[in-house]
Amino acid sequence: MHGYAYVVAGWLVLVGALGIVRSRHLVHAIVSLSVVQSGTYVFLLAVGYQWNVPAPIFTSRSAVTRAVVDPVVQAMTLTDIVVSAMVTALLLALAVQIEKTHGTVDPDRLRALRG
Repeated sequence: MHGYAYVVAGWLVLVGALGIVRSRHLVHAIVSLSVVQSGTYVFLLAVGYQWNVPAPIFTSRSAVTRAVVDPVVQAMTLTDIVVSAMVTALLLALAVQIEKTHGTVDPDRLRALRG
């Protein structure tokens, strides 16, 4: 089951990258980038997962001698989610401004606007 998460992460990255390459619409490319970033979440969680190991919650009386799940990987995943949300919001705002300015969000038609 542990290897299955790596396969899912790789599949998400591959499908998202293919969507970015084949995109004919800026919003479609942004959504495809979000799919790629979802693949990174799955990959990070697969790296940090351990079977039958408790969460890293300690009290003053609990001993730290037992194995626990690595909290750094969980923190990196949460940071990745926040960064992904901000990047998606920024790119969508740019796509709206490009559509207002140029009247299109087709990347091929935008290339023709170069001076």
